Amino acid sequence: MAFQLTRSGHQVTAVEDGMAALRAARENTVDLALLDMRMPGMSGLDVCRWLRAASQTATLLVIMITARSQEADVEVGFAAGADDYIIKPFSPRELSSRVTAVLNRVER
Repeated sequence: MAFQLTRSGHQVTAVEDGMAALRAARENTVDLALLDMRMPGMSGLDVCRWLRAASQTATLLVIMITARSQEADVEVGFAAGADDYIIKPFSPRELSSRVTAVLNRVER
């Protein structure tokens, strides 16, 4: 994912787990977070909830990525505060298109 997004012109900071994602969002200028629901240490849902609860990151764009495709799973992702929800497997072009679309919504 990082390779594809870099090829599409985005700057990417990749992290290993949920706690590192929270640190990266607090310590860096971040426009968007891609969170896998099954990240080690802290789920993407929990990271998203923490990001939304903190004033510093409350408006950070979040795209949830997961293999969980049931309607209830999607609802939980959006209820946690995700701006978009991508179901695995997905193509690199879909990822790039969705990231661009979410970022463009904010720039308008």
